[in-house]
Formats: sequence, C-alpha cells, structure tokens
Amino acid sequence: MTNYWPNSAYHTLAVSPDQQLLVTDDFLRTYMHRPELSLVPESCPNERALHQRLSANPRADIAEDDITSMADKDIQENYRIWLRYRKRILAASSLEGFYMSLFKGEGVDVPPLFVAQLAQIFVQHILGDDADPLDVRMSELFFRTQKITILEDAIVMGADDEVVTRNAQASDTGNIMDLLKGKSMSMKSTDLDVLHEENANTYWERSEDFDFAVQLNFGHEPINRFCRVLEKWIEHFLGAKVRITPMQQISDPKWSWHVGLDASATEILNKLYNKDLVEADELEKVICLFRLDFIDEAAVAKAQAGKPVYLAIAMNEQQQLKLKPQNLLFNLPLAKSS
Repeated sequence: MTNYWPNSAYHTLAVSPDQQLLVTDDFLRTYMHRPELSLVPESCPNERALHQRLSANPRADIAEDDITSMADKDIQENYRIWLRYRKRILAASSLEGFYMSLFKGEGVDVPPLFVAQLAQIFVQHILGDDADPLDVRMSELFFRTQKITILEDAIVMGADDEVVTRNAQASDTGNIMDLLKGKSMSMKSTDLDVLHEENANTYWERSEDFDFAVQLNFGHEPINRFCRVLEKWIEHFLGAKVRITPMQQISDPKWSWHVGLDASATEILNKLYNKDLVEADELEKVICLFRLDFIDEAAVAKAQAGKPVYLAIAMNEQQQLKLKPQNLLFNLPLAKSS
C-alpha cells in the first residue's frame, strides 16, 4: 500500500457501495484552507467570523450580507464563487455526478483549478492504494499541464510545466532543465528526474513534487501505462470496458470516429478526418496516436459497433500538453441508455 498525493483531499471523501465518491464535511473544510479563502493578517473581523463559521459548519447557510460585510472585494468574490461551487456539489448525488454536470448545459462555471483538483481525486480513487508508480505518474497528465520537449533522435520528453517554469524563473538549471535541454537523455542512467521502470518506486517519496520527467514515445512503457489509466477512467465513469492501444499512424480507409484528448489533438484529427491540408509542422505536434476498441459491444452505438475509435494527444504552440479528460466522457459513440 502506498500513500501518494496526501494533500489531494481524496481521503476526506466517503465511498458509496457502487464506488462513487460522496462529499463530506471534512472535504468541504479543505477549501477553507486554500489560498483563495484562508485567513491572512489583513483579514477583517467579519471575514474572520465567516471563516470560523464555515470551518465549524461547512454547510452553513450564508447570506449575501455576510459576504458584503467583508472589507476585501476580492475575498467577497472568492466566497461567492466558492458558495456557488458548494451549492452544485451538494446538489449532486456524487462527486462524479457533479463532475459530469460541469460539462453540460451552459458550461463550466467554476475555477479551472477546482476542476483539475477533482480530476486528481478521481484518478487517485480509480488507481487505488496499490497503484503502480508509472501509472500514477502518467495520471498526472489528467490534471497537470506537461511541458513537451523533443530531444535528439526524436526523443519526446514530458515534464511538469509548472515545475519547469519555476526552475527557469529561479535560474535553477537542475536535472530537469538539463534533461529538457538534451544534456541528460539516457533512460538507463541513475538520473531520478526521469521516471522509468527501473527506478519507478522512487516516485513515492516525491509524489507531490511533480518533478519526474517521462519519455512519451510510442513503444515506451509510460505511454502503455497512460493507456491503462485512460481505460480505467472510462470504465469508472461510463461503465464501459475498452482496450486502448498506442499507434504510429492511422491508415484506416473506413475511419469513422475520433476523439482528441486535448484541443490541439482535436483540431489535427478533425483536419485529417476531413482530408484538409495539415502542414508538416502541425503534424509534428502530435505526441502519440491511439486506437480504442470496445470490449463491451453493448456499450457502443450500433453504427459504430466493431469499429475502432482513434485518439490522439498533441502539444500546443507553447509546447504544452493540456489534457481534457472529459472529452472521453462525452465524445465517445456510446449506445443511448433506455
């Protein structure tokens, strides 16, 4: 059993008999300790009173007068956003139900950071306490932007974008920056900043540092592990068993369905499907292609039965991979439930 991401708030949630996550008071209290709502020396008495009230009872009814009585206008807005978020969470039957509702109707109306934190909680729940460290590292793609760098011999490396940026701003050219500059490319080296099968267990002691880079090339184990996490994500939310396999190209004359796992991949796949011109530099943004096959044929729409769904991940103009895991929950050709 491993204890990774101890600050994710996952362990403050309850689990229903059908493995859905249920909101608890302790989970709601974690938001009171976040920078957006936590107290600072300048906090006025009314802010302190409201914070204490919600810490004691995170489901307490709060009036608009309670908000406007606080001196800081920014804090007022933070509380309004939080209360709107809390209302939607408590109205849902489960945290999964709330997450699914975010992408329907009028669209996401909560901070992107909150959405990313939920994705982290879900993959932690899906992977469980006995998770493989490579699976956990690859699941970071679900909630943390990756900086993509192409090294010599077309080696594709991914590292946490925030960590890379922070190191660059601090003029700290440690192992990650050296790696991204092509100075430390050997996957067989003892450089712990590159996670691979031989040193995978070192992930646990640094799980919340998010400072391991991984190789994302076709044929390498991290991409295979990414496929396993995608499969579990789909099964947990949709109840559909699928098999996802990495590919190097799509050569299917009967190509009938695809899903981009990020905005850049969606645009490129759409162009390829429509036989539009795709420039070479745009194709070079594609990190990997995948084939999704439904194991449970009853889960797929009749018109798509027996046919694969093609997936892709790609970097944007800033060489970032910003995964949108919700795309797999809303854009697959599923059979309509009766």
